Amino acid sequence: MISRDSLWPALGIQGRVIGALTMREIITRYGRHNIGFLWLFVEPALFTLGITVLWNIAVHKHMPGISITAFALTGYSSVLLWRNCSGRCVNAIEPNLSLLYHRNVRVIDVFLARLILEVAGATFSFLVLSIVFNFFGLVPTPADLFKLLVGWFLLAWYAISLGILVGALSALTELIERVWHIITYLLFPLSGAAYLVEWLPPGAQHFVGWLPMVHATELIRFGYFGSVFRPHYDIFYLVVSCLVQSLLGVFLLGIAAKRVIPE
Repeated sequence: MISRDSLWPALGIQGRVIGALTMREIITRYGRHNIGFLWLFVEPALFTLGITVLWNIAVHKHMPGISITAFALTGYSSVLLWRNCSGRCVNAIEPNLSLLYHRNVRVIDVFLARLILEVAGATFSFLVLSIVFNFFGLVPTPADLFKLLVGWFLLAWYAISLGILVGALSALTELIERVWHIITYLLFPLSGAAYLVEWLPPGAQHFVGWLPMVHATELIRFGYFGSVFRPHYDIFYLVVSCLVQSLLGVFLLGIAAKRVIPE
C-alpha cells in the first residue's frame, strides 16, 4: 500500500522521467538543426493545410452554413490526432529497450512520452490554423467553445487510450505492426472526417455510431458550427468507450511489460 507521503515523491520522479523521455524523443525525431522541435507543430499543420487547400479546389461550393475550409480543418485535424497517436505507439518498446534498464523507467513512460508529443502537436496545429484562417475570414469563430474543447479533450483521451492499446498489442504480436497501418486507412473514410452523420441513411448512421471517434468529431463540429446541422453524438457512449479502452490497454501493457527484457 502506497502512503500519501511516498506517493507525491514517486509521482515527481515519474514526471521527471516522462519529461526526459519526451525531450529525448524530440531530439531523436527532429534533431537539433533547422527548426528542430518546431516540426512537432509544423508537420501536422502542413498536412492539414494541404488537405484544406485540396478540398477547396475540389469542391467549388460551400455547404449551407459550413465553409469547406472549416470542414476540412476540423475533420483532418481529428484524424491526425488519433491516427498519429496509435501509429507512434506501434513497436515503440523495441527502440527503447536500453532505457528500460534504468529502474525508474517503465514501459508506460515510453508510451506516454510519445503520446504527449502527438497530442501537443495536433492540438497546437489545430489551434494555430483556426486562428490564422479566422483572421483571414476563411473560418468562423467557434459557435460554442466549451463543446469544442470537450470534444477535443474526449478525442485526445480516445487517441491516447487507442495508442496504449495498439502499442501493447504490437508488443504481444508482430501481426499488429503489419496490419495496423492498413486498418487506419480503412478507418479514415469511416471516422467522420469527410462527412456529417446526418448526410448518411439511417442504416449507415447506426453503423458508424459504433465508432467512438465519430461521436468526438461530431461534437467538435457542433461546437465549431453550432446549430447549422443536426449533430449525432453520445457523450456517455464515448466516455465509456474511452474508459474501457484505457483499462484494456493498461492491462495488456502490463502483460507486455513482463515479457520485456531490457538490454
